Amino acid sequence: MQRRNSERMHLRKRNRLFLLSGAILLGSIMVAGCAGHVKDMKNMKQMKPPTAQRIARVDTTLGDVRTDYYYWLRDRENPVVITYLEAENKYARKMMAPTEKLQELLFQELKGRIKEDDQSVPVRKGEYYYYSRDEAGKQYSIFCRKKGSLETGEEVLLDENVLAEGFDYHRVRTMRISPDHNLLAFVTDTSGNEIYTLYVKDLRTGERLLDVIPAIDGDVQWANDNRTLFYTKQDAAHRPYQLYRHTLGSDGIDELVFTEPDERFWLDIGKTKDEQYLLINLGSKITSEVWFLSADRPADAFKLIEERKNGREYSVTHRNGKFYIVTNDNALNFRLMQTSVTSPGYANWEEVLPYDEAIKLDYISVFKNYLALFERAEGLKRIRILNPVNGRLHTITYPDAAYTVWPTGNVEFDTDVLRFGYSSLVSPTTVFDFNMTTHERHTLKVDEVPGYDASQYESKRVWATAAHGTPIPISMVYKKGFVQDGSHPCWLYGYGAYGASMDPYFSTNRVSLLDRGFIYAIAHVRGGGEMGRQWYEDGKFLRKKNTFTDFINAAEYLIQENYTTKEKLVASGGSAGGLLMGAVANMRPDLFQAIIADVPFVDVINTMLDPTIPLTVVEYDEWGNPHEEQYYAYMKSYAPYENVRRQAYPHMLITAGLNDPRVGYWEPAKWTAKLRSMKTDDNLLLLKTNMGAGHGGASGRYDYLKEIAFEYAFALDRLGMGE
Repeated sequence: MQRRNSERMHLRKRNRLFLLSGAILLGSIMVAGCAGHVKDMKNMKQMKPPTAQRIARVDTTLGDVRTDYYYWLRDRENPVVITYLEAENKYARKMMAPTEKLQELLFQELKGRIKEDDQSVPVRKGEYYYYSRDEAGKQYSIFCRKKGSLETGEEVLLDENVLAEGFDYHRVRTMRISPDHNLLAFVTDTSGNEIYTLYVKDLRTGERLLDVIPAIDGDVQWANDNRTLFYTKQDAAHRPYQLYRHTLGSDGIDELVFTEPDERFWLDIGKTKDEQYLLINLGSKITSEVWFLSADRPADAFKLIEERKNGREYSVTHRNGKFYIVTNDNALNFRLMQTSVTSPGYANWEEVLPYDEAIKLDYISVFKNYLALFERAEGLKRIRILNPVNGRLHTITYPDAAYTVWPTGNVEFDTDVLRFGYSSLVSPTTVFDFNMTTHERHTLKVDEVPGYDASQYESKRVWATAAHGTPIPISMVYKKGFVQDGSHPCWLYGYGAYGASMDPYFSTNRVSLLDRGFIYAIAHVRGGGEMGRQWYEDGKFLRKKNTFTDFINAAEYLIQENYTTKEKLVASGGSAGGLLMGAVANMRPDLFQAIIADVPFVDVINTMLDPTIPLTVVEYDEWGNPHEEQYYAYMKSYAPYENVRRQAYPHMLITAGLNDPRVGYWEPAKWTAKLRSMKTDDNLLLLKTNMGAGHGGASGRYDYLKEIAFEYAFALDRLGMGE
């Protein structure tokens, strides 16, 4: 339910199975000492950036008078708005023209580190092995299966390259195989606005059925009769709030099964791993409610497990006649409960394990004979295996001091094998099978990274000190031979919202920075979940500023300890992390040479005042409701757009997506326009809007790498490291 989602490079990695001599100082920009480049810079200085018209719009919320001169940029139907965005794009291209060779070099480096012909680890489900593969030169994955064994012939289920033909953007969000393996339901988005169309393919004939349902949300589940589909729809604010039942081949109107009227709650439809129950999951940021239905009886009505109680969260799965429940009820860091299917209400919830406040229980994966507990202890993820018969626990160990681990491909219920992925800042993703009975571990795949030698890099975790002595963890990676003398450039990333954890994972893309002498650092600021639930609580609502000051303290630490200098420090964050970038740009612009803000949520107070904007009401439980005086005043004190003032700012690159339903394109556009009118420096400010995509940027794997290359080139150029 995160509108302002986390790091795009990180999500893409998970979803797919990131020298200078003779320098001349010109103004405040260090550039490579070649006459042609200096001439380019002189020409660039003469270029004038676009100027957005100022049209006053007065707001008087709670008696406070605010004037917004760029509110008009919200109207995408106004051709002047599109003209302005295109003018900003043109300006960005011109100002970055001297880096085109560098962008191409970076793109080739990034591309060269991906194995272009690659295949995921096959996942067994029934008689079939399902997997995806990529082919060199193709933007999208091909989804396949083999029957009986991996030695048999391949059956292509979907080739997204074919589906994407004729579209600038294409995304297959969900694929669901029917229980009998004969049908494939899948949903696609061709604009980036996260409104999907549902299709059904008969895998026996290769033909698509006439059952095509447009304008749905992305959640789809099969009932066990292989002919009933459940799917969700959005309201006008892009909130999934209705559940429909569709029977294949029916000509009538699909049956509305459930409506969630409370605008704070999202609805999704799930299915237990043993395929016995369908689950309606209703959730706000702080409250949950779950309903269940036998997947064998899709025409019946859903039944309530336990009614919502403000502040109580719970999630449900099923095993051997019992519902297992992960909840924060009387447990800040969540605990594991169980209850019977026949009487599932709260009065019958029983504790499975004693609650330990030092351990954050994130979620569980159930199997016929075991439970896998995915937890967080001392700031790091871990997996423990529980035998529910004898209560024995086994903790899986890992080789690195800082790492991340996650479940992957665990679709079979009747198995003793848990599959999980593992990586660290220096270790590419490895997929393991772990036998929960024998505790034997089998390596299935280590991601191949052409040209990368992990032994040439090292990582560590250090701690900055925030106000009142709170220690702030910082994970960092760099090339061996690093000397702590302040000579190294540093890329400092931050997020800090929704309780989401930015764990130390591997990215092939970062190697281009590391090989140029960069330190790549992640500041695990409050508002995230790295140090448990309280870490999140201390960075939301009326404590949100802790997120910003933690990041500033992390930057100060890196400078004070001679990891870098402020002239060599680049800050980056996206979405809610873009809010972080906007806040620190206003609060401490002197700390950074450059700031990169991807699809930044910066117009906080105006967005949260408008319930017609997608998902605003849902997020009252994250930021507060500005119609209430205490939250209004607090938001106004930190909202980046409201707090732009006459001062010098760092070099800044701001990105947007015209079709973004999570952070409206107008937020970065308005912010850019206001910065241009207020800032007192000559530093470069660019707004780059993807006119055919949404929150996640370009959809194709090569197009996406070009976006990363553009951002890297901007940072390198602003640091005087252009090649």
